[in-house]
Amino acid sequence: MRIDAALASRITDTEREATTLEASGYDGIWVSETQHDPFLQLLEVAQATEKVTVGTAIAIAFGRTPLTVAHLAHDLAYYSRGRFVLGLGSQIKPHIEKRFSMPWSHPAARMREFVLALHAIWDTWQDGSKLDFRGDFYTHTLMTPFFSPTAHEFGPPPVYVAGVGERMTEVAGEVCDGFFIHPFTTRRYFDEVTRPALLKGRATAGRDGLDGFSLCGPSFVVVGRDESELAEATRGTKQQIAFYASTPAYRGVLERHGYEDLQPELTRLSKEGKWSELGRAIDDELLGLFAVVGDPATAGRLLAERWGDVYDRISLDVPYEIAPALLLEVVSAARASVPGA
Repeated sequence: MRIDAALASRITDTEREATTLEASGYDGIWVSETQHDPFLQLLEVAQATEKVTVGTAIAIAFGRTPLTVAHLAHDLAYYSRGRFVLGLGSQIKPHIEKRFSMPWSHPAARMREFVLALHAIWDTWQDGSKLDFRGDFYTHTLMTPFFSPTAHEFGPPPVYVAGVGERMTEVAGEVCDGFFIHPFTTRRYFDEVTRPALLKGRATAGRDGLDGFSLCGPSFVVVGRDESELAEATRGTKQQIAFYASTPAYRGVLERHGYEDLQPELTRLSKEGKWSELGRAIDDELLGLFAVVGDPATAGRLLAERWGDVYDRISLDVPYEIAPALLLEVVSAARASVPGA
């Protein structure tokens, strides 16, 4: 199990933080699409590092077209010397329509087609095959030499997709190289929903099992050396869990544990703009289902026990202020506790 870091800095500090993270021993650095363009930041990350995997976790697919993403990913794969992973996510309908001003429909089917379109475009650039992709959502049939980038030795990057629902998870298993398990998940949900859906998708593609398929998991960690630090970490993490739980599309995770009635209440609070009240609705039992809690040694051990036999790559999701040295203590404890390490 490789342990990765999520880039958290301001855009002006990207290169400095990336250099520090690689020197600290992390195996990969992921950039999410929140307040900055993740591809722009990853260009700096690739420039500042030499060995770590670099990737988007995630970039919003439906805010772009397959061609724009194909260009970005093709160039980053070359620029990073084959270290780049393209991580994609769908986001949810209100954000795609109201924030990105882009069309929304049938997200799982659209994502499947998006990934297939990427590969059709890359095949044209790498192998010279005629571009003739015709789908229900995307059509790419024109690619002249003037607009075709030069093929490179690293080839197209791996494509990972993030998801929670069964259909999107099946799509990842069918057409992708890996899957981001959403931090809003539990071990029970993974065993009963996520893994079977991935296997179904793999079977559709004529593949047996998950060999050669990467599972990546950003995972909530509540850590502190004393009660004050733990209390602050708990507040921040409960707030983030509540934010995810307010999304109707994620209700199925709550239903597995008898918390389905919580989701409509959280949705109401979010629509009323009462963001500060969300976290108070998450009790300690629910927190423990989504996060590991304790001092650095305990949190690291629990993280390895919960996910060490599942994830190929894991990153620590800490939605609160935390000292880098404290986080590294958790990483060290997790590595020492991974089964078979």
